[in-house]
Amino acid sequence: MANTGTRTLRLLSLLQTHRYWPGAELADRLGVSVRTLRRDVDRLRELGYPVEAQRGVDGGYQLAAGAALPPLVIDDDEAVALAVGLHTAAEGAVEGIAESSIRVLAKVVQVMPTRLRRRVEALRAMTVPAGWGSPARAGVDPGVLTALALACRDSEQLRFGYTAADGRRTDRWVEPHRLVRLAHRWYLVAYDLARHDWRSFRVDRLTVPEGTGTPFRPRALPAADAAAFVRAGIGGLPRPYRVTALVYAPAATVRQRIGRWGTVEEVDAEHCRVGMTTDSLDWPILALGSLGAEFRVLEPAELVDRLRDWAARFDRAVRG
Repeated sequence: MANTGTRTLRLLSLLQTHRYWPGAELADRLGVSVRTLRRDVDRLRELGYPVEAQRGVDGGYQLAAGAALPPLVIDDDEAVALAVGLHTAAEGAVEGIAESSIRVLAKVVQVMPTRLRRRVEALRAMTVPAGWGSPARAGVDPGVLTALALACRDSEQLRFGYTAADGRRTDRWVEPHRLVRLAHRWYLVAYDLARHDWRSFRVDRLTVPEGTGTPFRPRALPAADAAAFVRAGIGGLPRPYRVTALVYAPAATVRQRIGRWGTVEEVDAEHCRVGMTTDSLDWPILALGSLGAEFRVLEPAELVDRLRDWAARFDRAVRG
């Protein structure tokens, strides 16, 4: 049986992972009797954790919401995800929470083991946010992302399996350059040593990345940056919508705010033309709406219909 302190932390971790634990199952997971489990629960309550108990043969325990946020027990991957998310918020991705994110980030990083700090720093330094709404879709293994980020940072050659869009699987040997988040996906930009050319790889199609231990001298990327390289590569694929809008604001202002997600051409001192290529009509609406300026959609007609639908819903929301 683990000592009392270790067992109490283990109990707290289990309570935080499930909404409800049957008492017998929880005691079994901890390797203690039901009576010892009750004492451990009482100890958590003394520490300020609001643990609720359900009596009876089928009784159990659950961690309820309290008046204050108690300390959390998280594993390594969760700690890395928390720190990376706080980095993103601290950079102003969500208005109004940057200052709070910085304070929380300082507390998290201060108590992190060195091995986790290294993972967080690698992910932060080797990731290029490439566009509006760039958080990646679920399904990408954080361990894979970390391995790729470390190889990029350390300039270490990688080998991995890759499945193309047609289902064909190949083994790749590359010099990794950067990770890019674009259009809700993660991409690895790397120089393919077998094909003697630069490539971008969707991380969700990549398996078992392994460092070879062989260092390399970074090559010059044939693009302004890794994000531009990925955009150019996927820009040639067929997309269902090409969006063009006339915005009643100076081109410099618009370019500063949403220029990385499309093209901005000056019409005159007070107007510009914005162009985007997208497979969704919702995020161009949000991007254009975030400008805080009047605009007129030139194409496609489907975007005008979508705007009318949004306007009607917003109007109903305002009317209560």
